[in-house]
Amino acid sequence: MLLPKALQEGDTVGIIAPASPPEMKCLQDALPFFKNLGLNVKLGKHIREVYGYLAGTDEKRLEDFHDMMVDESIKAIIFARGGYGTGRIVADINYDLVRNNPKIIWGYSDITYLHTAIRQKTGLVTFHGPMVASDIADPDFDVLTASSFQQLFSPTTLQYNGDASCLHVLVEGESAGTLVGGNLSLLVNTLGTEFEINTEGKILLIEDIDEPPYRVDALLNQLKLAGKLASTAGIVVGDFANAKPKKEPSLTLDEIFNHYLGDLTCPVMSGFKIGHCFPHFAVPLGVRAILNTKEKTFTVMPGVQAK
Repeated sequence: MLLPKALQEGDTVGIIAPASPPEMKCLQDALPFFKNLGLNVKLGKHIREVYGYLAGTDEKRLEDFHDMMVDESIKAIIFARGGYGTGRIVADINYDLVRNNPKIIWGYSDITYLHTAIRQKTGLVTFHGPMVASDIADPDFDVLTASSFQQLFSPTTLQYNGDASCLHVLVEGESAGTLVGGNLSLLVNTLGTEFEINTEGKILLIEDIDEPPYRVDALLNQLKLAGKLASTAGIVVGDFANAKPKKEPSLTLDEIFNHYLGDLTCPVMSGFKIGHCFPHFAVPLGVRAILNTKEKTFTVMPGVQAK
């Protein structure tokens, strides 16, 4: 495990788009948020690029990532948005560069592919959290979601309990392990590649958006058949936004979760506000986490080291 250093007032964060292009007005509207945190902002050279559904060509998006990694003035990289595209560049990332220049890396959704690749190639802890143009600029961006950025300024142990949302126990128990995961469809996309998600003995976080129940069923079935569910130490089910059936009749999400997760031997809880939702509880990936269904708590160790 490689912990990045905490931020301090006056530091500069870099903003790039490694997947789909951000709405630039939304991005600009979100920048005062960082000023209010006492941070400076530097935008990636190619952040305004548009190449179909991508924020510029693979080469330009990769260049922005590498530039931010080697820039000693940049203390954190926070992504503008997700969408699609990080899977296209992970094979060409210079992971020695990442390992030798550890810094905060923050985002979610399509960024899940990048989180998984970086953690498994370098051991660097990264953060599953709300992004600039797609979240901070959203009118529903709330105080609780905003407060999640405070964990970047000092080592902070996070605890999620029933105060934030109603939690549901699918399988009772208590376990600890390294927290991994993120967007369910992106986790499935890693299977069969050199970046295949390792869930053995890990606490697995899953969340998604706009996937109807039958698709969630198919994605969990693929993880099951790949041996990724039975090997976990625990499963945290985050938010599945807009998971509406395209046709009736349909199984409910609860029925699907119970089918695939309800007979596991590790603790499983659902209902966490982690994912494409507000509030959005941001967490570091790659650190030790504890899932306790009796107390209905999810405890996550700090994702940064003191500067």
